[in-house]
This record gives sequence, structure tokens and C-alpha cells, in this order.
Amino acid sequence: MKQSKSQALLFSTLGVAIAFAIVVLLNFVFSRANARLDLTEDGLHSLSPGTRQILSRVGQGDTPVTVNFYASLKGNRLPPMEEAYARQVEDLLSQFASAANGLLVVKKFDPQPDSEEEDAAKIDGVEPQMNQQNGEPYYLGLSINLDPQKAALPALSVQRDRLLEYDLARAIAQVLQTNKPVIGVMTPLPAFGTPMNPMMMRMGQQGSEPWVFIGELKRDFDVRQVNMDVESIDPAIKVLLVIHPKDISDKAQFALDQFVLRGGRLVAMLDGLCLADNRNPNPMGFNMGGGSSLPKLLKQWGIEFDTTKVAADARFSREIDFGRGSQPAPSFLFLNRDAVSQADVVFGQTDNILLPFSGVFTGKAADGLKQDVLLHTSKDSQLVDGVTSQLNGRKVLDDFSPSGVEYALAIRLTGKFKTAFPDGKPAASKPDDKEKKDEPKADVLKESKEDGIVYLLGDSDFLYDPYCVRVDRMFRVAVPFNGNLSLGQNLVEQVAGDSSLIGARSRATVRRPFTVIQEKQAEAAKKFQVEIARFQKEVDEAGSKISQIQSRKEGNQKFILSPEAKAEYDNLVKKQADANRQLRKVRKDLRQEVEALEFNTKLLNIAGMALVVTGVGIALAVIRMRKTAAR
Repeated sequence: MKQSKSQALLFSTLGVAIAFAIVVLLNFVFSRANARLDLTEDGLHSLSPGTRQILSRVGQGDTPVTVNFYASLKGNRLPPMEEAYARQVEDLLSQFASAANGLLVVKKFDPQPDSEEEDAAKIDGVEPQMNQQNGEPYYLGLSINLDPQKAALPALSVQRDRLLEYDLARAIAQVLQTNKPVIGVMTPLPAFGTPMNPMMMRMGQQGSEPWVFIGELKRDFDVRQVNMDVESIDPAIKVLLVIHPKDISDKAQFALDQFVLRGGRLVAMLDGLCLADNRNPNPMGFNMGGGSSLPKLLKQWGIEFDTTKVAADARFSREIDFGRGSQPAPSFLFLNRDAVSQADVVFGQTDNILLPFSGVFTGKAADGLKQDVLLHTSKDSQLVDGVTSQLNGRKVLDDFSPSGVEYALAIRLTGKFKTAFPDGKPAASKPDDKEKKDEPKADVLKESKEDGIVYLLGDSDFLYDPYCVRVDRMFRVAVPFNGNLSLGQNLVEQVAGDSSLIGARSRATVRRPFTVIQEKQAEAAKKFQVEIARFQKEVDEAGSKISQIQSRKEGNQKFILSPEAKAEYDNLVKKQADANRQLRKVRKDLRQEVEALEFNTKLLNIAGMALVVTGVGIALAVIRMRKTAAR
């Protein structure tokens, strides 16, 4: 018996030692081969197909691409988080080099103060950063060189760790690219920034930086600003973005019409209520400017867009803290994959989208055109007045009545487009706007020769900085907090003809929300909605009757009521107070039920796996004990 136990102990020890040796050996082999096993749903720890496509173009001109990686690793100059991040960058660069079949050469440098490496870093455009712990400068950046092209990532930040693959792939694509496509942007909004005006500075107003979206486009394209009163689009422009075309003239719409008919790609971002348009705010600080559309063109294309209505959605909305405590925001749409067309190459990779006060598209595409819905609401949605939704989201939610319709928030039109101006260029709207008699008239296109493409989105705020990025002015870093910026860039790259970066960028903003929680929250809101509406009606009716009693006071009776009126008044005040108390209780019960649903669902998801693993472990241990006892 003792010998049997000794043999079992010996075999167990040898088994553990052999298993440990195998693990160490496999780890050594895989590290040398730069191989890894990625079990994540989206392959988050493997190079995306788009990145590999870009790397396959490296060395086509028989000249390798050189990456100079600068990291101040000696002397504890890097903060701890940045030091770990530097190792992550180094690991990813080795994956890039392996995927490029040796045609991507990575050179590592450790810039120390007053060294040749520090001088080389500055020449390559890599900038020093400050270690907040000891006040010492350090370098963490890289440059990518393919003579005569050069692209730099001056200061790598751990805040953009999820965008690391995209940033590297994009920089490599930049040095491989010889000619940048020309992109036009037409908008009345200050998307390109506003210069500082000394006179306005005296009034406390300063200039503004360009939107991050515009800055990102300029890194990859030749971006040209197009005036809102344009009469023709520059032939060099192949892709045109129109952002919030409020009060656009017929002449400008004619220019867009001809642009589409000659084969130009149009991306129009309309709006039901544009928050970025703060040119004429009301005294309360709310935007009352309404929405924007392309009425002449949409009518010709068979599409309708109401600039006074926005979508409210009980499933895709949530409470938001606007500085006055959390308030319902039924028209702030937080869209997940359930709201996205998975069949589309761009939108199918989209996740975690925020659309504030988006309009919707209705109607049927005209003959010859095909309409594809790319983003949509849930059926638990309805159309509401934009201004009312902005001023009183709670009332919108209290009066909510689901339409059962999935409204289109973004669509694509393809096919043969026909002109919206069959009579030619519209006449001048002003006497002094007349064309010169000797000016030759350009030929007016009546129909596109080839299939065209137009993207229409019901919101333009989704690319406005406050709704897509967090900007750290100190470190000059913009970090996306949703998929909005990615969607805008992917869309432009798709219509411009190069979609290699779409996969890497989209994957960086992937979010896995608890969709079950969102659905249960909407169900709970429905259950309490009838009671909330009933008590709110009682409050409003009592308030209206109180106002009527007070309005009957005249002259010296201003502060005196008859006994009958006084009794009625007191009864109404009591009734109103009771209704308010019941209303607060129902709303409190709703919040508690939603919070309980959220907690229970998260507990089940997070703790469930641990319990399953523990149960399996115990079961295996019991089985092993029984087998041992049977011997």
C-alpha cells in the first residue's frame, strides 16, 4: 500500500514537472515564431485583414520601409504605465515586421539627454514628454520612413492603446501613398476652426480649433473647404461631404446635383436639431435653430426628411447628466449592432454609435434608385418635436407612444440619378447676382451615365468633438469614446476608394454593451408609463384649475377668496400634492427596478462564469477522489 502511494506521488510529481516543461517549451517556441492564439470574438489581439493588406504593399518598390522606434527605457525615465506600453508597441512592431516578410525594418533607439539618439528623435519629429512623477523628460514615439516620404507618431500615449494598430498601419499607408485623394467639405459650421479676432477677444470670445474629424481627414486626404454659396464643384473633388446644409440655396443644390450626375460621391449629413450650430442660441442657452436638409434633391430622389422632428427611442436611449443631475434623454440615441445593417462593409463594422437628436428618412426611392437602410431605430421609437425633446426629455418619455416602426437614420442610394433641375440652372435670387452675358453656359447634365452613390445621414452632431472624442489639450491627444469618429473616417475612405484601414479602426472602438439590460430597461419603462402618465395628468389638471381660480380674483379681492372658492382651492392644492407624491413614488420604483435589473444581469454574467468553473473543478475533484478510493 505504501509503495502504491509512493508511486502515485512520484508519478504526480513527474507529471507536473513534464507539464510545466511542455508549457515553457511551447511558450519559447511560440515567442520565437511570433505566433499567438487569439480567442477573442473579434480577433482583437491579431492583426486585422486591412493591416495585413497594407503590409503586403510594403517593399513593392524594392525599398523596405524603416521604422525608427524611440523609447527612453534606461534610467527609469519612462513612467511605469508608459514603460509597459513601450513593450506593447515593441511587440506589435515585431508582428508588423513578420507580416511584411522582412521588408519592414524596425530600429530601436533609447534617447538619453544630450545624446545622438536624442538628436535623431528630434529630427524624425518625435517630441519629448514630461514624466509627472520626477519632472524628467522622456521619449516614446516613432517615425516611419520610405524616402522621400516620412510619417511620425511624435508622442505615443497609453490612452490610445486600443488605436495602436490603426495608428501604425495608417502611418505606414501614408508613406506608401504618393497622391492623396481630394475631399471637399461643405458646411456652415466652424468645423475648420475659427481664427482669433482681437475685437472678439475683448468681448470674451476666442477662436476655436478645427474639429478632430477634419484634422484626421487632413492626415490622409487633400481636404478642401467648399463654400455654402458655391455654384459649381471643383472637378478635382471626387468625394464631397456636406455637413448640416442649413438654408442651402437652390444654386448650391444645383451644384451638388451636377456633382452627383457627373459621378461624384456625395455624403450628406443632415439634421433634425443641430447642437453644433450655436450661431444663434436663445438666452436660455439652448439651440433653437432647427434642422437642415437638401429639399430639392431629396424630393427628386423620392426621400422625405422632416427638419422639425427627431427620433426618440426607449430602447436605445438612457439618462444623461447635463450638469443638473441625470435627466431622461430619449432623443440621444446610443446605437449598438442591433441598429446597424450587418450586410454593409462600412456600417457592418460599426458599433457604439451616438446620434443626438437625429432626424429620420421616410419615403420610397425614385425609379432607377436602390435604397439601403444602414442605421435604424428600434420599433420602440417614435418621432417627436426636436425643441420639446431638447427642453423637456422627461415629458417626451412620459408621453411616449411606441410607433412599432424602425425608422431609417442613415441610408444609401445607388443607381442612375436624374437631375432635380430639369429646367437648368436656377435663376439668380438677387438682381446683382445676374450672370454676365458673355459668360459661356456649361452643359447641364440631365442623368448620370453610370451608377452613382449618395449616403444620407440624419445627424451631423455625431462628428462634433463633444459627441465623439475626449481631447486632452495638455498632451495633444484625442481619444474616441465611441465609434462615431471611426464611422466618419471609414465612410470617407470607402467612397474615396481605399478601405484597407476600416477593419483596424473599427475594431478599436468595439464595445460589448449589455443589450439584455437595455431591453429590460425599456420593458420596465413601459410597465410604469401608464401610471406616470395618469399621475402627471392629475398634476396638470389640478394646476390648470388652480390657475383658473386665481385668475377670477379682481380688485381688492386679489388676495381674498370666498369660503367656497377657498375650499375648492385647498382641495385642488392637496390633490396636486398627492398626485406629485404618487408620481415621485412611481418614478422611484421605476429607477429601483431598472437598477435591480442591471445589477442582477451583470451579476449573472460576471459571477456566472466563475461559478461554472468552480463547479467543474469540484466535480472533477470528486470524480478523482472516487477513483482513488476505488483502487
